Amino acid sequence: MRSFSFGSVNSKPFHSYPRGDFDLESGTIRRTRKPKQSLLLHPIKMFKSLVNLVHYYYKSHPRFVVFILFCFGITMLTILTIYKSHFMGISNYRQYDVGSDTYPFARLKNLVMVAGHSIYTSSSCGKVGMEDSWFLESYQKRPGQAATFVAHIKEGVETAAVDDEALLLFSGGETRKDAGPRSEAQSYWTVAESEGWFGKQENVRWRALTEEHARDSFENLLFSVCRFRELTGIYPHNITVVSYDFKEERFVHLHRSAIRFPEARFFYSGTPASPTAKEAAMKGEAIVRAQFQADPYGCIGSLRRKKLGRDPFHRSVPYPNGCPEIEGLFRYCGASLYSGSLPWA
Repeated sequence: MRSFSFGSVNSKPFHSYPRGDFDLESGTIRRTRKPKQSLLLHPIKMFKSLVNLVHYYYKSHPRFVVFILFCFGITMLTILTIYKSHFMGISNYRQYDVGSDTYPFARLKNLVMVAGHSIYTSSSCGKVGMEDSWFLESYQKRPGQAATFVAHIKEGVETAAVDDEALLLFSGGETRKDAGPRSEAQSYWTVAESEGWFGKQENVRWRALTEEHARDSFENLLFSVCRFRELTGIYPHNITVVSYDFKEERFVHLHRSAIRFPEARFFYSGTPASPTAKEAAMKGEAIVRAQFQADPYGCIGSLRRKKLGRDPFHRSVPYPNGCPEIEGLFRYCGASLYSGSLPWA
C-alpha cells in the first residue's frame, strides 16, 4: 500500500486571512491601531503641550497666569537658596575639615569670650590699672576706667579656669589709629600675661588666645565663634560672654538672637562700670541697643559707619574662611533674622 505524506518539515504555516482584522461584511482588512504612547515618553511634545496650555489660559486670564508664573519662580528660587546654604555648606565643610589631628585645640568644646574695649599702650606692664596706660576715647576718660578692663580680663580667666573644656578668647581688633597697629585682643592677653594669669597660669594660659578683627560687639561674638571653629574644628557647645553688666541685654537678647544660638547654652558674666562713668554708659548703651534692634547685624546706617571708623588700618577680615558652614550668616544683611542653615540651630 502506498503511503502519503501530508506535511513536511519545511512547510510554511497557512494563513486564511492576511494579518490584521478582517471585516467579513465589507471584505476589507482593518489595520490594527498602534497604542498611543504617553506624552511622558516625549518630553518635547509634553513641553509644547504645556506651552500651548499656558498660552491658551494666558489669552483668557493673563493676570492670573502671570501671578502663577511669578509664584512658581519665587518657589524655585527659595528651593535653590536652601539647597545652596545647606548642601553647599556640607560640601564646604568636608573640603575644609581635614581631620581633628590638625586642630591645635580639638578637645575643647566651650567658648569663653572677653569683649575688648580699649588698647594697652604703656611700655610698662606694671601700670595696667592706670588710665594713662590705655588709649581712651573721650567718653572713657573717667577715674577707675582702666580697672574695669582688668576686671574683664580677670573674670574671663577665672571663668575659663573652672571649665577644663573651655577655650578663652580675647576679642577686638586694631580699632584706634593713634594707638598704632595694636589690637584690643592682644592688649588683653598681654595684661593677663603680666598679671601671671591671676594665679591660673598653668591651667589657663595654654588655652587662651586672641580674635583680632572684631570692630563692634556683634563681631566680638560672631568672629569669636568662627575663630573657635578654626582652632577646634567644631562650633562651641556653650558660649560665655564677659563684658560690662549693662551690656547683658544687648549680648543675650540681640546678638545671641541674631546668630540664633540656643539660649539655654548661652551665658553672660558682667562686671560693673566705674561709678563715675555708669550714668553716661547707661545712656549710651540705650542708644546703641536701639540701633541694633533696628539693624541686628550692624551692616547699615550709623552702626556700619561706626564699624568702618574702627578699622583705621583697613585690615582684611579672614572670616568666614575658617568657618565655611556659616558663610551665609557672614554675608547676610537685613532687619529680620537670618533664616539659613546653622550648625547649632
